Amino acid sequence: MIQHKQPLIILTGPTAAGKTALSIQLAKKTGGEIISADSMQIYRHMDIGSAKIRPEEMQGVRHHLIDVMDPSEEFNVVIFQKMAKECIQGIYDRGHIPILTGGTGFYIQAVLYDIDFTENEEDPDYRRELEKLAEKKGNIYLHNMLREVDEASALAVHENNVKRVIRALEFYKMTGKKISEHNEAERKKDAAYQSCYFVLNDDRKTLYQKIDSRVDGMIADGLVEEVKRLKQMGCHKHMVSMQGLGYKEILCFLEGEISLEQAVYLMKRDTRHFAKRQLTWFRREKDVIWVPKNEFSGTNGTEEILDFLLNKLEEKGMISCQERKRENLC
Repeated sequence: MIQHKQPLIILTGPTAAGKTALSIQLAKKTGGEIISADSMQIYRHMDIGSAKIRPEEMQGVRHHLIDVMDPSEEFNVVIFQKMAKECIQGIYDRGHIPILTGGTGFYIQAVLYDIDFTENEEDPDYRRELEKLAEKKGNIYLHNMLREVDEASALAVHENNVKRVIRALEFYKMTGKKISEHNEAERKKDAAYQSCYFVLNDDRKTLYQKIDSRVDGMIADGLVEEVKRLKQMGCHKHMVSMQGLGYKEILCFLEGEISLEQAVYLMKRDTRHFAKRQLTWFRREKDVIWVPKNEFSGTNGTEEILDFLLNKLEEKGMISCQERKRENLC
């Protein structure tokens, strides 16, 4: 007997690709509710640096997992998966379709394939030892340790993401196996949902220009003041929340380690590098439907992209032509 799987729409892509605006239009056409798959928008008080959608921009579309945790709280993929699954069930109960939107690929994978984290062994003493080592010798030293035992993980995880570097080293010590190989095995599992996995992208030059413009906009909108307020609240660079792009650089500026000009330069450079890593991740994923914005360059580009998404959803039986007729789309 074929098990019926419930629908899940995924709309992801590199930072600054335009996922937020498109997700709103898609939700309005499909009767969907949006679940944020973003590791920073989960936090309250962190609005500008996370490019968080404002309430007035939501256009009545219900959003989940935005502004639900304080910056001082621990947040990771296991917590995200649990919260996202609860949101998904609530959306089904309301007769709507969940739309998982954001750029954190591991979070998306954890939900789509219902990755089992319960068997992952932990060694708190070793973890604390690695944390002290990072403080004493720096992030690069720890990252090089990971590169020696699991090069694939080192390539996938940025040196500043100390938490994930430590987790990969901890996993290797406890199991003798590479966490990259474990993740690859999980990736080969069948999806837990009937899904359409859209990856929105643009040509590199345009994407990088948008990233630079976004960073300039964040500074103009008051990112420095936002980080000052977070610092006054007790936030510091060792918190997971403060490891986000933009926040750690501005913290370094506020602590006198670098100039504002250097902070902006690092933000732009590291965000471009992050976008490249995001695309590398999505290229490894199964059954991805690429949505190259530069190929929808007509005067009605957004409408054409939206129609493309709806056609794919209809082909998979996730929406019907009758539903589209009500919206004059079919």
